Amino acid sequence: MYLLGYDIGSSSVKACLVEAESGKTVAQDFFPKAEMPIIAEQPGWAEQHPASWWDNLKSATESVLKQSGIAAEAIRAIGISWQMHGLVLVDKNRQALRPAIIWCDSRAVPYGEKAFAAIGQEKCLSHLLNSPGNFTAAKLAWVKEHEPHIYGQIDRFMLPGDYIAMKLTDEIAVTVEGLSEGIFWDFREGKLSDDVLDYFGFERSFVPEITPVFGVQGRVSASAAAELGLREGTPVCYRAGDQPNNALSLNVFNPGEIASTAGTSGVVYGVLGKVNYDPQSRVNTFAHVNHTAEQTRLGVLLCINGTGILNSWIKRHVAPAGISYNEMNHLASQSPIGSRGLSVIPFGNGAERMLGNRETGCSLHGIHFNIHSQADIVRAAQEGIVFSFRYGMEIMAGMGMDIRLIRAGNANMFLSPIFRQTLAGVSGATIELYNTDGAAGAAKGAGIYASGKEAFASLERLAVVEPEPESREQYEAAYRRWKNHL
Repeated sequence: MYLLGYDIGSSSVKACLVEAESGKTVAQDFFPKAEMPIIAEQPGWAEQHPASWWDNLKSATESVLKQSGIAAEAIRAIGISWQMHGLVLVDKNRQALRPAIIWCDSRAVPYGEKAFAAIGQEKCLSHLLNSPGNFTAAKLAWVKEHEPHIYGQIDRFMLPGDYIAMKLTDEIAVTVEGLSEGIFWDFREGKLSDDVLDYFGFERSFVPEITPVFGVQGRVSASAAAELGLREGTPVCYRAGDQPNNALSLNVFNPGEIASTAGTSGVVYGVLGKVNYDPQSRVNTFAHVNHTAEQTRLGVLLCINGTGILNSWIKRHVAPAGISYNEMNHLASQSPIGSRGLSVIPFGNGAERMLGNRETGCSLHGIHFNIHSQADIVRAAQEGIVFSFRYGMEIMAGMGMDIRLIRAGNANMFLSPIFRQTLAGVSGATIELYNTDGAAGAAKGAGIYASGKEAFASLERLAVVEPEPESREQYEAAYRRWKNHL
């Protein structure tokens, strides 16, 4: 018996086949092989065509089936993870009405700010646990004002994973976790937020039927089975946003446990067992995958937009032509801690929530033409990303979170020794790296296991990175210098 997981990212779509009994990955792949393009017709905009996610999902599915040689009938269930906070709009024929407005698009910031003031800051924070900010509800408000011809054709709004589930099953649904990340869920009342729907004037018919995070949510349709080479009737049994799903993939379910990622964006995600929020709404609090009315499990999410995307920009435009990421990491290691006084502020990928939704852009500080080299710039970029993590972790500490251990998949920026040692050094936390990713987590989320312990028994710890006490002051000095440039 096998489980199939999909991870719908903004850079690529990944597929992973997991043997249910052993928990081992038997095949995985991603498409496209170059980063998926992001449409930016104006500064601060970011869109993708939902059809491109489906096309890349088809390629990834074909690849893992071919690699493994597994018959489609052997796949017991499917799970889906997705880039959070996106907005997909479909008409009554279930056709996308426009490109998806994705997570790093910042055009909706003013709409969220006005809603925050009009509904009331205390009410928003105590009921929604966030300001409406730049999330899905505010993005829909932008469409309503600027594209009334599109708004008038809407049958349902969805998050990216809900769109993929619709393509697989021909059924439209959303979870409480999804509604909470879109800022449509009232935690105090335990239902859709009347305040948000009424303030923006959204039709309640736009909201899909609510489905649990775990359990049969639909079955692969005949048309999807024909397109993908899957068995008609295969159940879709799990869906979650990428950060709650990443926490699941690292067996992070309980209060005090921390998960982190550093892909296109960077995230520190901790689980709370009680309702709480940041009074300035600089970090976000959503329903975790195991949140229920009876058991409070909330995910506190610190997100830094300018993470891996800065590193890839440095690779394309600053580092020597043709260099690999491994070679670039080696180049960075030729520069000392603190990058010889160079600081990079990494916020060049849209508005940053932890900066009060300001869009500051990326900037380089302290460069000296007779001192600094490519190695210093490459290292300063990675340090700048880590320092932005530290800045946000200080906010989380103010909420009562004690971050001593960070679990992460051995992927993306965590493959860089400079990145992970700097994070351990400046945070004082131990970092554990595991053999998992979002697609594998989605596959296991779809599995039928007796407990989390059984589902994640095969999770292998690959490395442990401890803080270096002798270097702590050097990291602290570099961080203080970096912070002065904010």
